[in-house]
Amino acid sequence: MPDKKDDVYGDHISHKFNDELMALKSEFLEMGGMVESQVDRAITALVENDGYLADEVRATDKKVDQKEIEIDEEATLILARRQPTARDLRLVVSVIKMVSDLERVGDEAKKIAKFAIKLSEEGQAPRGYVEVRHIGNHVLSMLHDSLDAFARLDSEQALRIMKEDKRVDEEYQAATRTLLTFMMEDTRNISRCMSVMWILRALERVGDHACNIAENVIFMVKGEDVRHTPVEEAEKVVGR
Repeated sequence: MPDKKDDVYGDHISHKFNDELMALKSEFLEMGGMVESQVDRAITALVENDGYLADEVRATDKKVDQKEIEIDEEATLILARRQPTARDLRLVVSVIKMVSDLERVGDEAKKIAKFAIKLSEEGQAPRGYVEVRHIGNHVLSMLHDSLDAFARLDSEQALRIMKEDKRVDEEYQAATRTLLTFMMEDTRNISRCMSVMWILRALERVGDHACNIAENVIFMVKGEDVRHTPVEEAEKVVGR
């Protein structure tokens, strides 16, 4: 459940300040939707061998980069004009950090699209697409849930995302072992299988960035930094 005591950024004397904070949140969530779609379409382009769709994904990256710049500028202006404190300061600082994670998710989607184009030209790899779809769905769910946790300031949901990151790492390691074994048995497909391995790596990184967003949500709500700490410690923070 969202933390009720911190779930509203709309109780300031200045209505303009309220509007600025809400606009910042909305812009961040809009960018989140953009990169979520980017990753989804990049995976579809790969699995369906659609080079045209992959080209569209790559072209979208410029819009994501521009959105990052706009949000950074907006957040910097709020810091300079309003000099926020406490939870408002945590919101603005967290958005500045998280928007960087979203931009990097966009970069990973662009990377997947690049390999999708390469494989559409060379011919699909004989293995790895089931794993790509499985891990892709997993990290997309994490990304969607991390954005939802931000929107609702739900630290408990953010904690669940942190726990999911370990599962993604295990799935990624299992998938790469399978592909390595296949490549050793049939060296004719090494180049195409290596492309799939790079795609799996990009998806694993998407999961990492979703986890980073979740950690920042916990910081926003609870006021404690849980980066680089064991999940068990984060559980204690969320439970307080």
